[in-house]
Amino acid sequence: MDNIKTIPAKLKRLKVSKSFAIITDSKVKKLYGGKLLWNLRKAGFKAELFSFPHGEKSKNLQTIERLANQMVEADFDRSSCVLALGGGVVGDMAGLIASTFMRGIPYVQIPTTLVAMTDSATGGKTGVNLKAGKNLFGTFHQPSAVFIDPHFLKTLPVKQIRNGLAEAIKCGVIRDEKLFAFIEKNIEKLLKLEPKAIKHIIEECVKIKVEIVKKDEKEMGLRRILNYGHTFGHVLEKRSDYTLLHGFAISLGMVLANQKAVELGLLKKPDAERIKNLLKATGLPVYVMHKPTLKDLSHDKKMYKNFIHLILPTKIGKITIHKELLDAR
Repeated sequence: MDNIKTIPAKLKRLKVSKSFAIITDSKVKKLYGGKLLWNLRKAGFKAELFSFPHGEKSKNLQTIERLANQMVEADFDRSSCVLALGGGVVGDMAGLIASTFMRGIPYVQIPTTLVAMTDSATGGKTGVNLKAGKNLFGTFHQPSAVFIDPHFLKTLPVKQIRNGLAEAIKCGVIRDEKLFAFIEKNIEKLLKLEPKAIKHIIEECVKIKVEIVKKDEKEMGLRRILNYGHTFGHVLEKRSDYTLLHGFAISLGMVLANQKAVELGLLKKPDAERIKNLLKATGLPVYVMHKPTLKDLSHDKKMYKNFIHLILPTKIGKITIHKELLDAR
């Protein structure tokens, strides 16, 4: 695990660049941006800090263009490197800038939220939202490194810890019943950020994602299983105008996916209830007022030749990819 003071030394060993553009949001800038900037400059690096207003509403092409122009004005070039300091929104946007700035430069992820540590900082997905839906404009661009320090989590409200635990629960359902059982048994410790428990779930989630991404980087098959809960969840996020936290939307998406799996005879009701009960115990929502329709799903990235790929559990730790024809479009 990496402390902010040790990051300059790690970057020197990485030998990725001597020029760093730190990209962050307005909240993380106040907490950690100045500290990282000072440490980098003290170590002899060229470093500048660029930020945007906190929240999903900033995750658009207009923000990307503004940040890229600022980097050009600050004399960053193809020898530079982007540092993504923040949560999932920061990581997605900083990665997209890195993948396209001067036709592509390296970047390093420094996640500060549990969502980013357990999921989004690893795997190389970048992107922004379009009016039509979430993450519809982006690239695959692998980070040169991911520096994870759970101490960042201490400044987060418990709501954000619940937000990140949704992704950890997802990992347990799709790949590891033991991880799921660990979260069940230790949910109170996790909500209180007990160090050993938090470290364990972060490490296990990263292992699961790395294993999957190594086999299918560009999401042509196996990697689709990481979207469990996301197909429905992204619709709910957009419907809320992105006021619904990502993990909360994914919790509802998992419940809806489980309902579909039970209807198709793929998942037994006791397993669906067990997942639902853990989500409730975590403090995540499990009841949806208006269920997304097939038409709502038609703008999802996982559409292919009029089929939507639904990621449905068959039991805890096992998943299947179910193709559904969207003839109702």
